[in-house]
Amino acid sequence: MMLVCSPGGHLLQMVALRPAWESLEPIWVTLAGVEVDSVLAGETVVIGYGPAVGNRRLRDVLRNTVLAWQVVRRYDPEVILSTGAGLAVPFFLVGKLRRRRLVYVESLSRVRGLSLTGWAVYVLADSFFVQWPTAKRRRAHYVGSVV
Repeated sequence: MMLVCSPGGHLLQMVALRPAWESLEPIWVTLAGVEVDSVLAGETVVIGYGPAVGNRRLRDVLRNTVLAWQVVRRYDPEVILSTGAGLAVPFFLVGKLRRRRLVYVESLSRVRGLSLTGWAVYVLADSFFVQWPTAKRRRAHYVGSVV
């Protein structure tokens, strides 16, 4: 299983989902962040390109797409799970091309609508979860909050 998330709240939400993936051998993909070294100590971690804030630069998207192709090919996960943010998009694109199962959990902060990343991966995801009933869309599942 590949766990793709940005540092900060996205990482903390992924850690809160531990019961869903703890029996597997996860490969983490994230961006550099203050808490990454301590929270993911001892884990297999791949660091993507770009800052945690403002990571919508085209150059970083392209670099992360190349990275996604290399990492997904190397580790060959059956499932890619993401809690966002932008780093999820290139990994979901590559995952879809390689016919992997894609699961996205929208951020807890998205109460009424989807994030930009949520909109981008909505059509790619095999399973899409929201954490507020007011954020639910046709194909999205609401089962409560992860925190």
